[in-house]
Amino acid sequence: MITIDLPTARIRTTSVGNLDNNVYVVACRVTNQALIIDAAAEPDKILPLLTDLTPIAVLTTHGHADHIGAVSAITSTLGIPFRMHEADAPIAGRPIDQPLTAGQITVGELSINVLHTPGHTPGSMCFAFDTVVFTGDTLFPGGPGATRFPYSDFDDIMVSLRSELFTLPDETRVLPGHGDSTQIGIERPHLTEWQDRRW
Repeated sequence: MITIDLPTARIRTTSVGNLDNNVYVVACRVTNQALIIDAAAEPDKILPLLTDLTPIAVLTTHGHADHIGAVSAITSTLGIPFRMHEADAPIAGRPIDQPLTAGQITVGELSINVLHTPGHTPGSMCFAFDTVVFTGDTLFPGGPGATRFPYSDFDDIMVSLRSELFTLPDETRVLPGHGDSTQIGIERPHLTEWQDRRW
């Protein structure tokens, strides 16, 4: 487990599953209410991140199987809703308890910006607050997420980067669905390069 301390929140993260998915727990420092971002796999590794917290929901960046493998176990064990953009319900192949839309949600006294960032999937979402953004498979160090699927769209993901993620401050830490973190200011200068290569 890795812990990131911010003025308003504590973030805990661990890697799970065969594809090394990142699971994040975001907790309000004042109330200890928490959200789970991408209950991907191995619930036995996720639940210990929550022992001193009060989880209120599972947020899901997109509907791919490797990002929702532990959803049923986590939501049933904790009695909390599964939240995802409804455009990804056909991909996930399961019902959504509470659909996510662009806007704001709160956990305790923490306010989180919910960004709709289609491209990798039609319903891809990112979650931003303070100096962090959880990007799922929309943005990684070195480029955007894959758009090789029939429902994916490279042009859409580039619009999502330009209009949503790359409007965030340079120092914003990018916490992706797999692998290492990066910063918006590190990735933004390469946008034209990615556009030209088309991946």
